Amino acid sequence: MATGDRLLLLDTASLYFRAFFGVPDSVRAPDGTPVNAVRGLMDFISRLVGEYDPTHLACCWDDDWRPQWRVDLLPSYKAHRVVREVPGPKPDVEEVPDPLEAQIPVILSVLEAYGIPVVGHAEMEADDVIGTLATDAGMAVDIVTGDRDLFQLVDDDAEVRVLYVARGVSKHERVDNAWVRGKYGVDAHQYADLATLRGDASDGLPGVAGVGDKTAATLLNRFGTIDAVIAAAGDPDSDMGPGPRGKIKAAADYLSVAPRVVAVRRDLDLGGRDLTRPRTPADHDAVVALDAQWGLGSSAVRLVEALSGSH
Repeated sequence: MATGDRLLLLDTASLYFRAFFGVPDSVRAPDGTPVNAVRGLMDFISRLVGEYDPTHLACCWDDDWRPQWRVDLLPSYKAHRVVREVPGPKPDVEEVPDPLEAQIPVILSVLEAYGIPVVGHAEMEADDVIGTLATDAGMAVDIVTGDRDLFQLVDDDAEVRVLYVARGVSKHERVDNAWVRGKYGVDAHQYADLATLRGDASDGLPGVAGVGDKTAATLLNRFGTIDAVIAAAGDPDSDMGPGPRGKIKAAADYLSVAPRVVAVRRDLDLGGRDLTRPRTPADHDAVVALDAQWGLGSSAVRLVEALSGSH
């Protein structure tokens, strides 16, 4: 792949949550409203665009942070994050601090003014948008996230990697297949199967009782895929010990649905959006007005400079 183009995909909520909790809430607009998440996200984008100089850029959005189709398959999915139920087609409300919730419309206004594409899809998470945009992109792809689920998209041959910000944007790690294998003992394309087997409390995935990272990796290295692991558990002549065999068979109901919940979608119709990185703001007057209203200050200047390439 020698196009020279590079697509930077931002897991936007992962970044603005990180900004909200990492930037002091003393960062406020002239009227006293906290804008720490807004300015933090802007600074993250500036830093990443400055470092990686992408030709294409998208802020991927959770149109639905807990899609009903995933809950129907696995009711425990993200259930611990639901704070209340409200009537209507989308009954579950995620636990988001009020001062952050108030900043999300401002974030959207800022991204629109700068011309940074925001891409979501009805009844889908940002992960699914990222998976679709990263697959067959025709260029190198960097996925910025603090979410391990997206390790399943890493593909050295297609030049897809994750910039993992769990330790902070300034200390992010470049995740390729060797990184995943070194950390988890499996290849990146097996990561979703590993996560399914061992579970993930942060997503409400119970996993297979008694199977952790090491056992899951051993099974996947021996049998290749979760389907092959399940088939081996049901085959009395297979090379699987009685301990893992019993655990896999006992989790049959969970394993019949969990892989579809864990797998990131890669086939959404996103309408052929133009993701070319904006070099100048789409609406200069709106940028000036937002700066004045929300006191965006140096964050606004840095983002203009980073996008233009004049940093």
